[in-house]
Parts: sequence; structure tokens; C-alpha cells
Amino acid sequence: QVQLSESGGGLVQPGGSLRLSCAASRSIFSIYDANWYRQAPGKQRELVAGITAGGRANYADSVKGRFTISGDSAKNTVYLQMNSLKPEDTAVYFCHAAGGPLLPDYWGQGTQVTVFS
Repeated sequence: QVQLSESGGGLVQPGGSLRLSCAASRSIFSIYDANWYRQAPGKQRELVAGITAGGRANYADSVKGRFTISGDSAKNTVYLQMNSLKPEDTAVYFCHAAGGPLLPDYWGQGTQVTVFS
């Protein structure tokens, strides 16, 4: 079993920045792809950004140019740097480790990000 623990959420004004961290209890990001999802009240969970075990990143159109996903295998941690935050970025952000067809997926408990004027 692997635990994912997110941190770094909080309150920020529009235009501000936050960095989310997702720490895994075991060294998995060398073989697992990692994703950040978010879920706003009354909305479905959506994929924000992902990074493959090989380091290839992809982003939702809504965050391209503002968010950056990165990983540090030595620290078993994946990060989401969020800049130029907007009120519509307000959501609970979840870390996800994708195991593919042969390994289990893991989810973190979520961290709240609130962007307010």
C-alpha cells in the first residue's frame, strides 16, 4: 500500500502563486505516472496536469502557461507550481499515481486551494 500526502494549498489572491506537493510513502514515481486533478463544488473532478515516469508533462488548456508539474524521484515527491491564479482555479486538488493496467492506482486526500478577491 502507498500513501500520497498533498500539502501546499491555501488562500491566495488572484494573480498569486502556490506550490502543491505530493509526497509518496514509497518510491513509486520512477515507475508511476503522476497526475494532479481538481474538483470544484458541484463540478466533476478534472485532470489539471500530468507527468509520466519519464518526465513528459501535459496540461489542461485552462492552466497551460500558468501551472508547471515536476517531480523529484529522490524525494518521492511531485509538485504543481501554480502561478497567475484565478478565482476559477478554486478547488480541492488531488494527487493521483497511475499504475496502468498492472498496478493499482493511488489517490491523496486532497488539498484546498481558494483564490479570492
